Amino acid sequence: MKTFLACVSVFSVSVTFTQRAWSHCEVPCGIYGDEMRIGMLAEHITTVEKAIKQVGELSKAADKNHNQIVRWIANKESHAKEIQHIVTQYFLTQRIKLGAQAGSAKHKKYLTELSLLHEMLVYAMKTKQSLDATNIIKFRSALKAFEASYMKK
Repeated sequence: MKTFLACVSVFSVSVTFTQRAWSHCEVPCGIYGDEMRIGMLAEHITTVEKAIKQVGELSKAADKNHNQIVRWIANKESHAKEIQHIVTQYFLTQRIKLGAQAGSAKHKKYLTELSLLHEMLVYAMKTKQSLDATNIIKFRSALKAFEASYMKK
């Protein structure tokens, strides 16, 4: 009986803490930092850009420092992943609202913002796959267009 109660107690505690960890960001608390998230996206893009440049420069060196190249690639991928997380978990899941009537101005805004967020996800993926700096230019352009649409009241 003691073993059973101990197991039930451990299970109850783990379920309680797991639910808190997973549910905090998707409850309708009304605490949002849209400007901060957009700033974070811009910062992540800049970090990915720097990583692309560093990998390119280190790869051209006669005495390649493979350790640093690998570290910059890992850093680039980590920041691209963070961008994908912010776009999906924050904007797509919590901030872009469903329900606008087709053909309305709100619906057009909704489609524009969905399209721009999808574009950012694709550019984040492309920066993981290559060192093509043109993806950074397109990435920044998509973020700027999203910010202009999203922040317009």
